[in-house]
Amino acid sequence: MIENKSFERIDYTLIPLDRGEYENCSFENCNFYSSDLSHITFRECKFIDCDFSLATILNTGLNDVCFKDCKLLGVQFETCNPFLLSVDFENCLLKLSVFQKLKLKKTRFKNCNLHEADFSETDLSAAVFDNCDFNRAIFYKTLLEKADFRTAFNYSIDPENNRIKKAKFSRTGVVGLLDKYGIELFND
Repeated sequence: MIENKSFERIDYTLIPLDRGEYENCSFENCNFYSSDLSHITFRECKFIDCDFSLATILNTGLNDVCFKDCKLLGVQFETCNPFLLSVDFENCLLKLSVFQKLKLKKTRFKNCNLHEADFSETDLSAAVFDNCDFNRAIFYKTLLEKADFRTAFNYSIDPENNRIKKAKFSRTGVVGLLDKYGIELFND
């Protein structure tokens, strides 16, 4: 087990990250682009300004992991180890990422680009989406009860195909719940 270590400016596309368990470690300005991080466990780790685009995370443990200012294009989160899965995203680029069928209760997404992200059948109950852009993101049979979308934008959520009881939306954001009807709304 690797504990309490800091890793800075390492290009893991050249030298792969050693398999094992990382606890209370920080990774800053590291490049994991298209890296295979399968079967590695990260506990209470922070990733700051790292590129995870197209990284493989098959059976990867993400327990209390924080991603800040990271690029995570096309990451298939649904392949990671669901046991004790707990993540936090701030100022992250998560375009085309897939979260299908994961339990992400109370997960925080702050200032994230979630264009075309797939949340099909995901449990996002009580999740917070603070200033997040959901352009063309997929919500299908998604559990969104008590989720907070008040400052989120560009989402299109069908209330008939998703559970949204007690979810929070701004008045202007309610339009994203009516998209499928092709309704035009005007300010009086």
